[in-house]
Amino acid sequence: FLFDRMMNVDESMYESAVVSDMAKQGTTAVEWLKAQKLPEYNVIHIQGAMGSDAQIGRTAALQAEFDAGTMKMVMQQTATWDEATAKQIVESVINSGDKFNVIYAENDGMARGAVAALDEANISHGVGKDVLIMGFDCNKFALKAVLDGEWNYDGQCSPFQASVIGQMIKTLESGGTLTEKKVISEEKGFDAATITQADIDTYGLGELE
Repeated sequence: FLFDRMMNVDESMYESAVVSDMAKQGTTAVEWLKAQKLPEYNVIHIQGAMGSDAQIGRTAALQAEFDAGTMKMVMQQTATWDEATAKQIVESVINSGDKFNVIYAENDGMARGAVAALDEANISHGVGKDVLIMGFDCNKFALKAVLDGEWNYDGQCSPFQASVIGQMIKTLESGGTLTEKKVISEEKGFDAATITQADIDTYGLGELE
């Protein structure tokens, strides 16, 4: 079985894939961002490991906006999912004096690193503040930051796929056959205007730190 991410291998090598739609995650996030109707979009884009499914999918929709000229790319750089590297990227932009009002980080850890750089520079962030913060993966610490209004948006990458795979294994063990080679998880985004504590309890990953 393939779990969460696709791999570039022949389909004969796995029974079924239960995966996330990374491109849809990116599209959902960027559509949300456009709906905020900011006067201008000056974006620091912190990418994940280049070439990974998550990076490609979460980059595509935002890159389309850059290419169309509807959003300005202030910085686009990979932090390879690393929090400290993301902090350094944002620090470099702050030190350059370039204007920005959106940070789009392709996972929660990198978003947290970016926010740490803002905090050290006394730059406000979150709802009604100077910089809009976006992350992905729905870690509890990230969803709590959205609930508190310190972040604006967090995109879901569903880990709740084990039960689906478990049922598939039972089907095979009982002599049955699988009807789908690929199952796409249904995922959504959470924003500060609508998120609830119940969302954190239901969808949040890990422990609050």
